[in-house]
Amino acid sequence: MRFQVTTGPASRQRSGCLLLPVYSGGTLPPATAEADRAADGAIRAVVKGGDFRGDAGETLLLPKVAGLACPRVILVGLGDPNRFDRRAYRKALRAGYAALARGTATEAASFLGTEVPRGTDACRRARVAVESWIDSSYRFTVMKGKPAPNGAVRLKPLDLAAASRDAAAARRGVEQGRAIGTAASLARDLGNLPPNVCTPTYLVDQARAVARRHRKVRVQVINEPEMERLGMGALLAVTAGSAEPARFIVMRYQGAAASRAPVALVGKGITFDTGGISLKPGPQMDEMKYDMSGAGTVIAVMQAVAELALPVNVVGIVPTCENMPGGRATRPGDIVKSMSGQTIEILNTDAEGRLILCDALTYSLRFKPAAIIDIATLTGACVVALGKVRSGLLGNSDRLANDLLAAGEAADDPAWRLPLGDEYMDMLKSPFADVANIGGRDAGTITAAAFLSRFVGNTHWAHLDIAGTAWVAAPQKGSTGRPVGLLVEFLLNR
Repeated sequence: MRFQVTTGPASRQRSGCLLLPVYSGGTLPPATAEADRAADGAIRAVVKGGDFRGDAGETLLLPKVAGLACPRVILVGLGDPNRFDRRAYRKALRAGYAALARGTATEAASFLGTEVPRGTDACRRARVAVESWIDSSYRFTVMKGKPAPNGAVRLKPLDLAAASRDAAAARRGVEQGRAIGTAASLARDLGNLPPNVCTPTYLVDQARAVARRHRKVRVQVINEPEMERLGMGALLAVTAGSAEPARFIVMRYQGAAASRAPVALVGKGITFDTGGISLKPGPQMDEMKYDMSGAGTVIAVMQAVAELALPVNVVGIVPTCENMPGGRATRPGDIVKSMSGQTIEILNTDAEGRLILCDALTYSLRFKPAAIIDIATLTGACVVALGKVRSGLLGNSDRLANDLLAAGEAADDPAWRLPLGDEYMDMLKSPFADVANIGGRDAGTITAAAFLSRFVGNTHWAHLDIAGTAWVAAPQKGSTGRPVGLLVEFLLNR
C-alpha cells in the first residue's frame, strides 16, 4: 500500500474516488464546499434533500458527479463540529475506508484530514489516517486453507490531502503511521498465530527477521543451559513441564550515542498457558495463546523504532516459554531461586508470568537503563478493574508513569494508573521463602506489580498490564496490537 500527500483542491483530483467530509446538519467544510462549487451544487443538493445528514460515521456513495475529475465521491459524516475530536476522526476514517472497500476503486484521495479534530496537527492527522487504514484493512488469513478475499487490498495508492504549508508535517505523519501500523499488525499476527506455530523458537525467528532488515538492531538468544548458568531459576521453573525449549531474547537498538542510557522494554512471552499444575478451566483456554502479547509488543516496537530511525537506545528483552503440566512441572509449594538471589514460594503455578518477568527484569539491570517498562498479559483482575478500554499502569516513578499516561492519551491507546505501596507488599509474605508468587484474591493486579517491583532496584520502572487490552474475546476474537501505539509514542517523545 502506498500513501501519498496531495496539496491540490478536491475538484482537481484524478483519483478513482474522493472521500469528502460533511458535518451533521449539512455543513460543508471548505474542501467539500470547493468540490461542490465545481459540481454546480450537486453535493449540497444531496444534503439539503435529506439523503445524507452528516452523522458521525455515515457514508454515501455518489457516482459520476458532473464537474469533478474523480468518477466517484464518498461523503463521510463527521458528526457535530463542536464535538469533533480524534475519536470522531478515527470513526469517520474507518467508515470511509469501509465504504471504499465495498467499492471497486483501486485508488482514492481522502480530504477527511483537512478538518482539524481537537488536539491534532497535520502530522497527527496524517499519522492517524495511515494507522486507521492499516488497522481497518488488517485480516488474519494465513492459517486458512483458502484465504477469504480482502476487498481493502484492491486499493493501491491512498492520497491524503493537506494544505501546502502542512505538506512536510503530513509526510512525517505518514512515515510514523506506516511504521506504527505495520508494527501493530506484526504484534497482531504473532498474537493470532496458533501456539503450535508461534512457539518460543518462532519468536526468536521473528526477532532475527527484524534484525536482518535493520542494521541497527542486534539480537542475542540465550538458551536453557545458559539460563541455568545465569541463575534464572524462576523462568526455568515455569518451562519445566514443557517439551518446547524456552528462549531468552535480547534485542538491542542503538540510535544514539553509546553513552546514553537505554530504555529497556521487557515483554512476557508465554506462548501457551495451561496454568501448569494449577490447571486453568477448559472454556476459553484456547485464548491463552495470546499470553505472549507482551513479547509480540516488544518485537513490534523494536521494528517500529528501527524503521523510524529514532535517536534513542532501546533494549528489548523477551523471556519466552510455555507453561504446561507434566511429570517435571513445578508444583504448588515448590521454592525456587531467582536470578536476583531472592527465593520464591510458588503457591500457584498459574501466576507464571511474574516468574519469567522477574528474571528478565534482573537481567535488564545489566544495561544500566534510564527506565524499564515491562508489558504483560498478567492478571485477570486487571480485566475486571479496567475492562478492554485501558491498560493497567503501575510503577515506582511518577515522572515515568505520567509520561506513559500522556503517550497513551496522545496515541488513543490509553492506560490508567493504579496505586502501589508497601501495604500491598505485605500480602506477598511467605513463611518459607523471601516472597510468595501470589498475594490472595484481593488487589490481584497490584500485588502482581508489587512482586515485580522487588526486582528493579532503584531504576525508574513501570509495569503495563495488558490482559484486558491485548485481545478481544469471542465471537470477534483476535489480537488488537495494543499497546504498540502507546510505547512508540512514548519513545517518539523522548
